[in-house]
Amino acid sequence: MKSEHILSRRGFCLCCVGAAGFAATGWLSPRAAYAEARGIVSLIKDSAAKSVISAHKLRNGVTVLEGSGGNVAVLSGNDGLVMIDAGISISRKQMTKALADISPEPVTHLINTHWHFDHADGNSWIGTDTTKIIAHENTRKYLSQVQRVEDWDYNFLPLHGNGVPQHVFSNEHALTLNGETLALKYYGPAHTDGDISVLFSEADILHVGDTFWNGIYPFIDHSTGGSIGGMIAACEANLLVSTNNTIIIPGHGNPVSTRSELQGFRDMLVAIRENVATLKHQGRTRDEAVAAKPTAAFDAKWGQFVIDPAFFTRLVYEGV
Repeated sequence: MKSEHILSRRGFCLCCVGAAGFAATGWLSPRAAYAEARGIVSLIKDSAAKSVISAHKLRNGVTVLEGSGGNVAVLSGNDGLVMIDAGISISRKQMTKALADISPEPVTHLINTHWHFDHADGNSWIGTDTTKIIAHENTRKYLSQVQRVEDWDYNFLPLHGNGVPQHVFSNEHALTLNGETLALKYYGPAHTDGDISVLFSEADILHVGDTFWNGIYPFIDHSTGGSIGGMIAACEANLLVSTNNTIIIPGHGNPVSTRSELQGFRDMLVAIRENVATLKHQGRTRDEAVAAKPTAAFDAKWGQFVIDPAFFTRLVYEGV
């Protein structure tokens, strides 16, 4: 398998760009990195256009599709296909084939874990008059308007027509499809302020979206309400509803994960938050905090992709 496919799937979808920028210039500020990339969103889409989509069959008719932005879960059965997240539209050809390999049934339900384009851009082609798209009310808000992500230095255009979620909720929502009870729950502000989890109750599979990045430092979107404290709170909520038998699907990274790996992610976030908060409370500037390397104990495992140690320190510093 080509390395570009591994990077685009297993890391954040910016990895191919981040690795190139790192090799050429060392750690860059977020804005400098994106300027160096000369159009980051276009490059992400170009990567998704070439990426192979891999299917990981789990249990009770649930499959994870890896390769189009965030990890996508699909539940199959007589009620049609139920998707958790939609990936990037430019992957439509590969995604269509992957879905057909699971079942010839149409997509009848699509649930967005949050609004980011690597999870919801595919709404635009998956959404039809007969597809019910469900999301938190804040996700619909962001998908319905021009939305800026400051750390990406990018303004996203709104989705139109059937791609915009028409069925929204504020706290919890449940539905029964294909023999599974799907429990949707709002975290409160976490990665964004529209993140939800999806629990396949009978299968004991939990899709946690971008509140968990498996083996990778996460992006935290302060532009739409994210924070390090919210990420930690979301991890703790996920730990409370899972057991050692629960299959956990993260937003990015290896798509089939465990409660133990989630616990390690949560512990890493807590330790780095404490380190960065201590520096900030000592009066260190953001650049001084970066220079102090408060993530050093974790970089070998978590800091090998585009959210490098310096970038992640800056994100945490903003939220403590």
